[in-house]
This record gives sequence, structure tokens and C-alpha cells, in this order.
Amino acid sequence: MALTDLLIRKALPSQKPYKMGDDRGLFLLVNPSGSKLWRQKYRFDGKEKLLSHGTYPELDLKNARLKCDEARRLLSQGVDPALAIKAQKYADQGIVTDGFEVVCREWLEYRKSTVEPAQHAKTLARFEKDVFPWLGKCPITQISAPDVLEVLRRIDQRGARYTAHRVRSEISRAFRYAVATGRAQRDPCFDLRGAIPPARETHFAAIISPSEVGELLRAIDAFRGTFVVQCALRLAPLVFVRPGELRQAKWSDIHFDKGEWRYFVNKTKTDHLVPLSRQALAILEALKPLTGDSPYVFPGNRATDRPMSDAAINAALRRLGYDTKAEITGHGFRAMARTILAEELDQKPEVIEHQLAHRVPDALGNAYNRTKFLKDRRNMMQVWADYLDKLKTGAEVIPLQQRTG
Repeated sequence: MALTDLLIRKALPSQKPYKMGDDRGLFLLVNPSGSKLWRQKYRFDGKEKLLSHGTYPELDLKNARLKCDEARRLLSQGVDPALAIKAQKYADQGIVTDGFEVVCREWLEYRKSTVEPAQHAKTLARFEKDVFPWLGKCPITQISAPDVLEVLRRIDQRGARYTAHRVRSEISRAFRYAVATGRAQRDPCFDLRGAIPPARETHFAAIISPSEVGELLRAIDAFRGTFVVQCALRLAPLVFVRPGELRQAKWSDIHFDKGEWRYFVNKTKTDHLVPLSRQALAILEALKPLTGDSPYVFPGNRATDRPMSDAAINAALRRLGYDTKAEITGHGFRAMARTILAEELDQKPEVIEHQLAHRVPDALGNAYNRTKFLKDRRNMMQVWADYLDKLKTGAEVIPLQQRTG
């Protein structure tokens, strides 16, 4: 049933937000606070999107419908109404719609659904800090290679060479988007290859000495923070997955009956399987009564519908007295496992690499698959967990062997 002004005026807030639908995708969202917001559902480029039109009663029903009709008209012409509204907003502020900042923000929005939220936020932050203040208001067609190089050198001169290379790559992708949408002729970043010296490769800090690993494990057991973070710390060396994969682990992906954790690796775009040792299962079973009502194994302190902070593991390591730049970082558990499994436990490199969820083509060129070497990996993960227990108790502390040849 279509809305009327009377129905809208009589709509009272409830404990939860609710929608009052109108025609053509338009609806009114009534919040517990009493605010009434006009929203419109639509699909563009195969994706469902949401448009904000304003607040009732500042925007009455008649004018909300007019805005809805205008959005539908734009859609019929192949134009995303959300981007059209942003362009008009920029024009009202005196910013040209082909300005570099406008195009970059449009590109970031375009790819937002295909990258991790943290990656989107970091890219936007780099643009806002290092690029927009100098290039943002310039028409994109007037930006040359020397203009971009000046921005990159400014970043490099403060000692952030790796960031300079990342920014060059991101500016290049924004230009390629501009070319694809007809607002630029070419990507000037192509002319800048080699203009900034290569960044020195750095590795995540990691402890690879068995005796020091034992000390770290004992320190983790003595951790005085929250039980959730302690469990994450205890599980990290046992499964040696990427920190983001650990903190975003979901209970629905943990299969206690099979002793497996299955999930999708965003970095490599592959499915992955982590065989869970007896020790890992014990940690998860102890944690389940506390966080089992959350979708996440390690939920945040304030919102159980979100995973814990990406800084939680490193912050906990610092509380234990470890320098996360020089000694051990959340990502360093991977290097720890890779080194000791090969050097001390004589595990096959290809088995280790598959368990690390690296893309390792086989002799036939097949991409990584989650069940490759599964029997060997199950055995390796239990051997690894048992070995860590021995290191923790000090029963078997073996120095790294010096290999020749």
C-alpha cells in the first residue's frame, strides 16, 4: 500500500528500526530515536544499492517521490543515481566533476565491494593524506607525470618509500578507471616506472629460535588480558594463518567433528583448510561457551557482531613485553612455523607451503587446492602442536642446526 502523509505522521518509533514501503523502491525508515529517513532501493551493474534522499518532514512525501522518479530516470539512462548526486554536490561546492579527487573517490567506491574494508580505508587514508591536498582539485586531464612524481617524492623523502610505491600503483589504477569512463586519455604513471628506487624488502618480525619460542608460549599462558584475546594468542602459533584470517574466524567455519577449519582466503582467492590439532580444538571448545552466540570466534569487546580489532594481537604481544617491530608480530607466527617445521621437524616444503595457503602450482600447473597433501598436513599440524607443547614445558629445546651445502 502506498504511503500517505497521515500514515507517516502517525508512525511511532519502535525498539528496532522498521520500514514503511511506498512505490518504485522508495521507503521510509523509522528509527528508535524517532527520526524518519527517506531511502530508495535500486540495482545498478547487477548490484543492489541504497540511495538516501533526506529526512521527513524536511522532505515531504511529494518531494521524496519526485527525487525517487529522478533517480529512476537516471537509471533508465544507464547512470548510477548515487554517483550523479555526488557529482552535483561537488558542482555546488565549485569542484569540477572531472577533478582528480572526484574521480578517485568514485573509483574507490566502485571497487569497494571487491576489497577488504580495511584495505579500502587504508587506500582512502593515503589519498587524503598524501595526494588530495596537492592534486585533488586539478582536472584529471591536466595532471602530468611530473605532477605525480612530485607527490611521490614528497612521500619518499619522509622515509616512506614503500608507501610511495603503493600510492603510485593506486594513482595508476584511478587513472585507468578514468580512461575506462572516458575522462582521461592515458595513465601518466606508466612514465614513472623506476623513478622512485625500489623499496627495501622487509620481513615481519618473528621468533625462530626454539628456546625463545618456548619462552613466548609460556608468556602467552601467563597473559592477564581478556580470555578471548588470550585464546587468540594461544591459537595463533598452532594454526599460523594470517592475522586477519584468525581474527575474522567464524564459528560456522569450524567443524569440530572433522577437526577442521575451512574458509576462503581473500588474499589468494582460494578455499583453505586448516587441520586442527587436539590442542587447537581444546582452545576452541573452551572458548565456545563464551563467544558461541557471536558469528565470530574472536568478537570485539563492544560489538559481538564484529571481529576483534586488527591491532588486538600485536597490542597483546606488546603487553607481554615483546617489540612487535623487532621481535615478534602477529604475522610472525607464520615465519616461525615455516622455519622450524622445515629446519627442526624435517617437514616437506611443499606441504608447509600448502598449509600456509600460498599459491604453489604443481608440475601440471594446477593452482593451489585446499585438500592437497591433506593427510600429510593433518599429521604435520599435530606434530607441530606436540612440539610446541614440549618447547613450552622445556622438555625438548633444540638449537637450530647449522646446515652446510
